[in-house]
Amino acid sequence: MIRDRVRRYRDEQIAWRRHLHQHPEVANEEVATTAWLRQHTERLGLVEPSHNLATGFFADLVGDQPGPLIAIRTDIDALPIHEETGLPFASKYPGKMHACGHDMHMATVLGAAHVLNDLRSQLAGTIRFLFQPAEEKPPGGARPLMAAGALDGVRMIFGLHVDPDLPTGTIGLHDGPTMASVYDFDLTIIGQAGHAARPHNATDALVTAAEVITALQTIVARDIDPTEPIVITFGEISGGTARNVIAERVSLVGTARTLSPESATQLPELIDRVVSGVTASRGANYELNEVARYPVLSNDAAVNRLLERCTTTAFGSDAVRDTRPMLGGEDFACYLERVPGAMFRLGIRNEAIGADKSWHSPMFIADEDALVVGTEVFVNAALTALDEART
Repeated sequence: MIRDRVRRYRDEQIAWRRHLHQHPEVANEEVATTAWLRQHTERLGLVEPSHNLATGFFADLVGDQPGPLIAIRTDIDALPIHEETGLPFASKYPGKMHACGHDMHMATVLGAAHVLNDLRSQLAGTIRFLFQPAEEKPPGGARPLMAAGALDGVRMIFGLHVDPDLPTGTIGLHDGPTMASVYDFDLTIIGQAGHAARPHNATDALVTAAEVITALQTIVARDIDPTEPIVITFGEISGGTARNVIAERVSLVGTARTLSPESATQLPELIDRVVSGVTASRGANYELNEVARYPVLSNDAAVNRLLERCTTTAFGSDAVRDTRPMLGGEDFACYLERVPGAMFRLGIRNEAIGADKSWHSPMFIADEDALVVGTEVFVNAALTALDEART
């Protein structure tokens, strides 16, 4: 029985997860994490295609019978956050933390690899495991992994993300647009410095930047279909040198998000138009640079039905929740532009142990009982996908 096989690895998965949690590495620095994961896949006899990735990798579990290629992906990077959970296995690295659950993701996928390896003689096809770096830092690690051949020949892909809003023992699914497209950009407003007492002899980049921030909100209010959810946010602003000096340059770090592929196409041009108009009216200049662009994460309905069947068969109909779309971004969306697939949300909420804090919180805690749930979903989904591909 699949559940019995999954639960054999429960204690090991918890140990894996805690090791990874104690040793977080941020985007593009996941050298030790990559080496640790690679040791596990090599012990299982997984075949690693050649590539030149600095961090992250992908490896194939080749079944004893021929068949299609199915992929399972996990992200592996942590965040630049100082942990404040007080857990006995808290991060050993100040200022770095697995505050988004990627340690849970890795332990879940690694558990699925072990169980499926035990079933190698039954596999009619190949399972490719993607250990992707840099999900948290634009432009992300998905595209470099694809460029290295990670999706070559893949028929279907599965992914997961832990969700502190869903109780442990459940998963969340949503057909179609599920997570937002992301347009990350850096904007510099360029004016002319001068004395604070003589603003008429200068061009104030700070005032112009404030007008730009306000004006860009009219895109949301007036330039896009109001039925489409859109948000434009600036998370950083810096400029100026002294109290009595009119700022010459102001730098802004922004992000624009939407669930509409059409709006995602429009947003960069609209942002440029508004910035151009405001700066011109103030006699200022600007530089607008794209940092990253992720597509809308749109789950394939047929793949969702497969995940739903596998989950309800194992855990009952109450185990599957229809989750609302959100404006968070995920570069798993890049894979879904190439092949059918879906990302399910794995419930980790357990208020009794404090597992109820949002992602990216220094107090983020995950319920480790969710590990076996996610593993069983992955194993059943992979087996079902291979079996159905043969019929």
